[in-house]
Amino acid sequence: MAYIKFWRVCVVLALAAAGFEAAADDRAAQLLEASANGDAARVRELLAQGAPLEARDAQGNTPLLRATQGNHAQAAGALIEAGADVNAQNRMQDSAYLLAGAQGYLEILELTLRHGADLKSTNRYGGTALIPACERGHVEVVKRLLQAGVDPNHVNRLGWTGLLEAIILSDGGPRHQAIVALLIEGGADVNLADGDGRSPLQHARQRGQTEIVQMLERARAR
Repeated sequence: MAYIKFWRVCVVLALAAAGFEAAADDRAAQLLEASANGDAARVRELLAQGAPLEARDAQGNTPLLRATQGNHAQAAGALIEAGADVNAQNRMQDSAYLLAGAQGYLEILELTLRHGADLKSTNRYGGTALIPACERGHVEVVKRLLQAGVDPNHVNRLGWTGLLEAIILSDGGPRHQAIVALLIEGGADVNLADGDGRSPLQHARQRGQTEIVQMLERARAR
């Protein structure tokens, strides 16, 4: 009889544990969804109910990454205030910090910088947050990252710096001119060449980017 009672207790405990696990999984899924939808109030509610802050979806995204992907600053702020890891990376090696920089989401970027963003962290191309920001013409993001102390001379796996990407992957228009000026002012090495030995000045001349050529020449580029 004691043996039967023992196993009954075991079964009850196992069922209770399974129910608890299912409830936790459900809260995790709900938090990921609320974050992706930018529902900051629901995010706070789920966190108060014990939803796992660092839950992951099939792509390795945390709730914070899901909020960042949609540029939902209030939801991202609620998660960061609760202690979400701004450097947690998904399977594509994006973190909230890196993604905000690459996409030009300045408000979320500011939140990550105030909560422990790793300025030396890199994306799947081996680039810092600064490099794609330079490429995509996010002037204010570039300015903020340079102010924060991101290395302007970091070289990614393509052999390019932010300065090279601002030239090679752009039309040389006003936004990229502003970025080149910020990089020069921020200490970028204007003569740091790509993997084939071609300098920023050579690339700018080849692309007919007259204004950028003049800026580089004034900075004594060769």
